[in-house]
Amino acid sequence: MKTTTLYRFLFVIAFTGILSSCNKNNSNSNSASSSTDLQTTSDDATRVSTETDAAFDDVNTAMVTNYSVTGAALGRQLMQRQITGGGGSSADSTAICDAVISLDTANGDRQITITYNGTNCALDRTRKGSITITWPIGQLWRDSGAIVTVTFNSLAITRVIDNKTITLNGTHTYTNISGGSLIDLPNASAGTTITHSITSSNMEITFDNGTQRTWSVDRQRAFTYSDGYVITTSGLYTSGSTSGISEWGTDRFGNAFTVQIEQPRVITEACSWQMTAGEVAIANTAGTTTVIYGLNSTGVATTCPVNGGTYYFQLSWAAAASGKTYTFILPY
Repeated sequence: MKTTTLYRFLFVIAFTGILSSCNKNNSNSNSASSSTDLQTTSDDATRVSTETDAAFDDVNTAMVTNYSVTGAALGRQLMQRQITGGGGSSADSTAICDAVISLDTANGDRQITITYNGTNCALDRTRKGSITITWPIGQLWRDSGAIVTVTFNSLAITRVIDNKTITLNGTHTYTNISGGSLIDLPNASAGTTITHSITSSNMEITFDNGTQRTWSVDRQRAFTYSDGYVITTSGLYTSGSTSGISEWGTDRFGNAFTVQIEQPRVITEACSWQMTAGEVAIANTAGTTTVIYGLNSTGVATTCPVNGGTYYFQLSWAAAASGKTYTFILPY
């Protein structure tokens, strides 16, 4: 599955530039520390969410390229270069542009390792470290309810625009809720949906200032096919009266926060893998940042293809201390 670099660049602009300008131009809107904390927390939460989604796209790719071992497909010839892998599988060890994929057996389980080499093939960031995917021998990923364990091993992601690095460690449970194979989805009957869930209670993040925090994850990704893949992401966790939470924990400043997907995020291959819809709210004690996607230049939801090929997002920053809200509409 392809990932989009545009989504990451959007948030670089949104959270490191726009809110910073807002802080400078509206010095009475909030204390300097709390508004800056909100900006940084929003950036952190978005980077972690986006990069873990990208990592799980790589996990999908790694399992598909080892389909005869993982059971990630029904054996259909894959639309990519094939080489012979261990254990009689067919695999492309270079299917991920900045990594090498290897297959092994460890402690009675099958294991795929994705090892990143630091190449800047995505143009916006580099990655080093590895991801291991572990599952019991005999389990087929295409089966309903199949579970694999995905472990991040010092996965260091450096953003090129500001050279800031986050490092991810910890385990995730990855479940094929519906069953089915992504590689077979283009030829499936209309309306077929393949649903995966991603959960974790021990994802450790080390931020660029050395601060370490442990976050929880509970989100769902639904894959459909309509002139290309469509990926719809929603949050599964509920806390009190707030539902749709995808990540939560303590930010680098020691404040509790939540990431709530208020309207599912939708990425569409037919629209050049752009985010065509969605609404996300990132909240902590300093306030709430809300981002709405898939808009035209006037802030109205639009269809694909959008005029001129440009989508817009609306970013609203509500400061808790003052109650003021600042809104921007910008392209991505």
